[in-house]
Amino acid sequence: MRRISAIFIAVCMMLIAASIGAVLYLGFKFDASTSAIVALAALTGMALFNTVGNRLRDRGDLGDQIADLSRGTADLARQVGEISRRLNAVENKIASPANRARAGADPLAAEIGELGGLVKQIAQTVAGHAAALQKQGALRAAPVAPLAESVRPVEGTLALSENTAVAAVEHFRGLSRESIADLISRAAESNRVDLYLQPIVTLPQRKVRYYEAMSRLRTEDGDIIPAVDFIDVAESVGLMPKVDNLAVFRCVQVVRRLLLKSRDVGLFCNLSAATLNDALMFRQLLDFMDANRVLASSLMFEFTQEAYRNFGAIEHESLAALAERGFRFSMDHVTDLHMEPKELADRAFRFLKVPAKLLLNKVAGAHNDIDPEDLADLLARSGIDLIAERVETETTVVDLLDYDVRFGQGFLFSPPRPVRAEALQGTAESAKPDMDESPGALLATG
Repeated sequence: MRRISAIFIAVCMMLIAASIGAVLYLGFKFDASTSAIVALAALTGMALFNTVGNRLRDRGDLGDQIADLSRGTADLARQVGEISRRLNAVENKIASPANRARAGADPLAAEIGELGGLVKQIAQTVAGHAAALQKQGALRAAPVAPLAESVRPVEGTLALSENTAVAAVEHFRGLSRESIADLISRAAESNRVDLYLQPIVTLPQRKVRYYEAMSRLRTEDGDIIPAVDFIDVAESVGLMPKVDNLAVFRCVQVVRRLLLKSRDVGLFCNLSAATLNDALMFRQLLDFMDANRVLASSLMFEFTQEAYRNFGAIEHESLAALAERGFRFSMDHVTDLHMEPKELADRAFRFLKVPAKLLLNKVAGAHNDIDPEDLADLLARSGIDLIAERVETETTVVDLLDYDVRFGQGFLFSPPRPVRAEALQGTAESAKPDMDESPGALLATG
């Protein structure tokens, strides 16, 4: 419609200009060129007047539309604010019964926690009396269970049964500390440090995403001694760097074999603080890892929370040297959540292993800097993945899903299993990939 009006106006202006030229030529006896120039000037003036008028009218219409839009936006903002106010009121009404229920349950949970502490104290007292009697020779036939608790563990999810722990302690019965150290030294020099792997799976799919490597000493008689039983003595006599270097060498062999099967599988390798602090051994380790930088995305070094808190300047420099080569770290054996995720991330920690019982313990969580329910989200903001370890029941898995835990490790999924001997061979023939073989096929079935 506006186009038709514009055409009509243009025609009218042309007729008016032609009329003016005709009047000048016929009525006032102007020559033809002068009449044409006056007619063209009149047409130009009318066109300019029409253009300016249309521009002013459009600007006024646009201003009215903007004013209408502003009023609509303000009205919408008021409506959103009213809806938010009503929603907050509804949430407060819903949350009030839940808060009352939690307030009623907290005293009961505190009492249960106190009872648990009393039971633990009684158990420790009984164990102390048993150890004292055994020293006097009164309990020679009794198992020495406290030894397994006094040694600092290095294996993330290994929870030995009573019979297994007693069997492991029997290997050292009647031996002096020097004899035990000599046994460990001979095993390390003879390459009798076996590697066991325990899978870390995604939740809830339970797809194997990582493995944790755990060291075992094999005696000359073929008996297997877990690291939890020899690490204390090995650290005290300075043998842990040698054991760690041998374990790292074998971890690199396993990672290379794993990468032939799947690029999405990684390996956690435990290291002790003594290795980071030993100048000679760490230099050898660093040179070896420098030659294997290609594995940096699939091989993570793991340290306990206690060891990390005791790190000094030398240990932190060693961590930085590994981080410069692209390697990342993990922390396990977490006993409390007094930590700063940003600090861990700055030091290249990308994984945190927390026992499932600690995550699900409401009473213990109240005394931590971080609420266990918020732990996964806080770690994710710093680029750290949370792994729940020592998962042993299906009920625990269900509870962990409510905490947004993405990875799990424990005997529920699989116990640690030894690596097959051919997977640790360095020959080219043994390294040929079998495309029908899954990453789990590297492990022995026994």
